Amino acid sequence: MLAVAVLAGCGAPPELSEPTAAPTRTAAPTTSGPSTPPTGPPASAPPPGTVTPTPDAGLVATACRNGPTGQRVVQLLRGRAGVLPANVRVQVRTGPLCAGEWQYTVLEVTGHEELQVVTRGQGTAPTLVTAGTDVCTIEVRATGPAGIRALACDAGPAVRPSA
Repeated sequence: MLAVAVLAGCGAPPELSEPTAAPTRTAAPTTSGPSTPPTGPPASAPPPGTVTPTPDAGLVATACRNGPTGQRVVQLLRGRAGVLPANVRVQVRTGPLCAGEWQYTVLEVTGHEELQVVTRGQGTAPTLVTAGTDVCTIEVRATGPAGIRALACDAGPAVRPSA
């Protein structure tokens, strides 16, 4: 009996009860009369030689201007990374495409499946992030720029851009 009395006093939880009235919004008052533009320091151009980041850096992967060449990516895979043996014929099919400091390259490997490669860093000394038939790794998804994620994770094999 005591348990019934305790539970009876609880009622419905607040999130299940119906609201008594819908909130209403009031329009902000408008003022009539001349408006003056805000005053502040005049805009000035950055000093010569200063690099200013673009707000869309990394959103779209484009042909690398200062990134690695396709041959440099192949050398990386044949070198210390040990992904490609020296006797396998390789041809660059796509890229390298750059987004931020990341690069995406697709290689045709004779006798094997297409090889996707994600690298990052400077064009003369890129670092291998991942290589394989599926390069949408946790690192690429978590820290890669949007342009690389779109190529590595979102695009299907038949939708890959060619350079």
